[in-house]
Amino acid sequence: MAEFLNNILFIFQRLSWLSALDVLLVTLIFYGLLYWLRGTQAMALLRGVILTVVALVLITSLVSLPAFSWLVQNSLPALLLAVPVIFAPEIRRALERIGRAGTLTIALNRNAHPGLEQTISIVVTAVARLSARQHGALIIMQRLDSLDEYIRSGVRMDATVTPELLLQIFYPNTPLHDGAAILSGHRVVAAACVMPLSSSGILNRSPERQMGLRHRAALGISEESDAVAVVVSEETGAISIAHAGHMIRRIDPERLEHILNAFFQPAANDRTPKWFRRFISSGLLRKSEKQ
Repeated sequence: MAEFLNNILFIFQRLSWLSALDVLLVTLIFYGLLYWLRGTQAMALLRGVILTVVALVLITSLVSLPAFSWLVQNSLPALLLAVPVIFAPEIRRALERIGRAGTLTIALNRNAHPGLEQTISIVVTAVARLSARQHGALIIMQRLDSLDEYIRSGVRMDATVTPELLLQIFYPNTPLHDGAAILSGHRVVAAACVMPLSSSGILNRSPERQMGLRHRAALGISEESDAVAVVVSEETGAISIAHAGHMIRRIDPERLEHILNAFFQPAANDRTPKWFRRFISSGLLRKSEKQ
């Protein structure tokens, strides 16, 4: 025990501010990797890779197996080269998030969109009526990230948002019923838009696996951008909301309005970095999931 304490003291005596910075940077890198991979299928794959490597190292170090050790030593470089291929979607998503966080902050607030409070009220009213009628709907509310790529996949509208317009868009068997309606400020920019489907596997692990393409699309666009997606289930009329790769289900219209107001709170005089505001928004949604 005394020797162990002496070794610890020796390490702290040699620790400088550069060494502390070095350790901190490595810690942040590993934390960032685990944070981006959380809740994805890649996390299980990563655990499998780590356990396999640890098991191989223990076997080759504890037991004298020359042929097996030679095979492992020559196979590890190939495995390291295969990592970017295996984790390509997660790496691309992480780089996209870094790129979005590094862009200049755009003033998205109620002053920039004078009708934003009214828009939220309109969306909540329309969603409540769609839920009561069990009409499926997917409404995407744009924030800072551009959604032009997905707008081009749908029917351009550029109309003032009203409850009646949203009800008509998502009326069953109409041409605009399938797909998502994208809102920017107080305008419905486009309808019948095609959204990317989530590949995270979160919905597959849900106890309620009957969630269909709307929920997967809502989760998918929330993974690809900072937009807020509101979903109404066609089977049950349940209301859900997705943001930053997280989804809460079965919320009432009042709670939906509170969450939307929190996401679109004024930011005109807010000098907080964009990445920090997105982190706070993600934390808000995760907190709501637990309630």
